[in-house]
Amino acid sequence: MAARQSAPRPPVLLRAARMLDIDKGELVEPGGLLVTGEHITEVGLPHRLPEGTVVRDLGDVTLMPGLMDMEVNLFLGGPDHRSPLIPVQEDPAVRTLRAAANARRTLRRGYTTVRNLGLFVQTGGVLLDVALKKAIDLGWVEGPRVVPAGHAIAPTGGHLDPTMFQAFAPGVLPLTVEEGIANGVAEVRKAVRYQIKYGARVVKVCASNGVMSHTGPAGAQQYSDEELRAIVDEAHRAGVKVAAHCMGDLAIRAAVEAGIDCIEHGFLASDATLDLMVERGTFLVATTFLTEGMDTEHADPALRAKAADVFPRARESTSRAIRRGVKVALGTDAPAVPHGRGALELGALVDRGMRPVQALRAATTVAADLIDADDRGRLEPGLLADVIAVPGDPLADVSVTGRVSFVMKGGQVYRDDIPEP
Repeated sequence: MAARQSAPRPPVLLRAARMLDIDKGELVEPGGLLVTGEHITEVGLPHRLPEGTVVRDLGDVTLMPGLMDMEVNLFLGGPDHRSPLIPVQEDPAVRTLRAAANARRTLRRGYTTVRNLGLFVQTGGVLLDVALKKAIDLGWVEGPRVVPAGHAIAPTGGHLDPTMFQAFAPGVLPLTVEEGIANGVAEVRKAVRYQIKYGARVVKVCASNGVMSHTGPAGAQQYSDEELRAIVDEAHRAGVKVAAHCMGDLAIRAAVEAGIDCIEHGFLASDATLDLMVERGTFLVATTFLTEGMDTEHADPALRAKAADVFPRARESTSRAIRRGVKVALGTDAPAVPHGRGALELGALVDRGMRPVQALRAATTVAADLIDADDRGRLEPGLLADVIAVPGDPLADVSVTGRVSFVMKGGQVYRDDIPEP
């Protein structure tokens, strides 16, 4: 017997008071989008509608492209931002269920695409974020489109070696090259190849020390120049970009010179290094809101002291990056910022010197460019129907993106809080 085919969805016309043209930085009034299947087929209010079109009048809202968060960790944190479980109580199954809940929350807040930047847990080599992506793509669970990194690649004792966060004794929670702990050129090449083989679509590497871990001075370079070049070489030959956790100026410069595509955080970058990023076209995911919003109250005193020193300098560095024209894409580093609260990062980018439209582009067109996705980020015919609705004027006040009332991903509605007229 042949498998039953689900009936195709009828065309949908979305009508609203306004619609955002992200390239022009203008609001179009009124707003209208004709959606057929997974794609936008017409922009504006058509004179004639296809037979069977469902008209959805959303009223006094602004239609926008679905937003994108370029640094999340769906397998950490949760709706309450904390878990009562300690790390050794969280097996891969528990973490995956947590991620499914975080994915749904993120989508319903208007983020239709995310990069999940690296597992740093013991999984026996299973890439949990690749599995989550498959489940979302198959419609088994609700969530955004996921660009998975698999396991973050870090040296023994590096910032993303999870045993460093808990100061485990030797022999507790041993991790393998397949799980991202790699030392030397041969091992980092193997680690990259393993992640890509099993579905990673971006490679995450820990290129420097961090702030909230006992790894020494914030920003000190962790991998050698030779190791960084090997990581980039392996990834780029497979057509995969590399994102680097990187804080310190010398480490950022080494990562950029090695050909890394995107710097995460970049907290202590000098003007000369920022200029090099502009020259090379290197992206920055600044995660700048966490420098004022991250809860460090329960952290070790040494880490609190590090944060108190670095975070104010990081805010100033982000402002300089914006002024110098670095390509900045939005990323929250959730759960450092709770999942789905990207509006806080948008507001912080404005506070650091972006115009609201620039901040919105950081979460749409610039993010799409970062992940080489030319099928989203704008409301245009032929692109994916990833559409959200917000109240008011996001070009005047980006905080309205924190009050999403309607979410469509690929033509399917996942949130609709707007009552029928």
